[in-house]
Amino acid sequence: MASSPGREARLAILIDADNSNPARLPQLLAEIAKFGNASVRRAYGNWTSGHLGGWKNGLLTHSIQPIQQFNYTTGKNATDSALIIDAMDLLYGGHLDGFCIVSSDSDFTRLAARIREQGLTVYGFGERKTPQAFVAACDKFVYTENLGVEHEEDEDESGGKPGKKPARKPAQLKRDRKLDALLREAVEAASDDSGWAPLGAVGSNLVRLASDFDPRSYGFRKLKDLAAAHPAYVVEERTSADGKSSRIYLRAKK
Repeated sequence: MASSPGREARLAILIDADNSNPARLPQLLAEIAKFGNASVRRAYGNWTSGHLGGWKNGLLTHSIQPIQQFNYTTGKNATDSALIIDAMDLLYGGHLDGFCIVSSDSDFTRLAARIREQGLTVYGFGERKTPQAFVAACDKFVYTENLGVEHEEDEDESGGKPGKKPARKPAQLKRDRKLDALLREAVEAASDDSGWAPLGAVGSNLVRLASDFDPRSYGFRKLKDLAAAHPAYVVEERTSADGKSSRIYLRAKK
């Protein structure tokens, strides 16, 4: 179900607590809020196990429903099965626009693909160790190591602790072949005859080309900052005729 114009997307957050970090929960929810309203919030795990004790305060604070799943058989992950079954029930309920699957486990790859086949958006969240198969199965994948970078940069500018990932230098950006190929294809697909491309369209193309693309992975808060720092591109801000709005464009240097 696609969200109606003007209505916030309705999302379900399904957390694999066995393969997620509770310390990232506040930043995770702040990131998800950019995509829509999380009307369903569930975390799955064997809550009788001591290793999940760190989740308690976060679940209470953020109104996340813990779903108990005992480990019936040694070596089998019953948590994954419970999450998948619930996801399918929610999918066929027809009340959601998208799913946020929080895990670094490849077992949810087919689930993500199945949800996308139904026409809903899948947002994945996990650590950098997450298998590429699951990353690629999501419409958008966010590495949890990038969460909170904006706040860390703000603290750094005000004399607090520095951000965790320093911005790459222009020469480093130029040497990154994967980034270069992504930017070139994204800009070409969105550009007009003069070579200029709207930044918003470029950003959309980048995520379609690589679901895990994120300027924060390169140490930049926003795509415009990354583009401005890249020596192969020119960034230009254009103000509308009435002076009330502006748009950012970029093109490859000639």
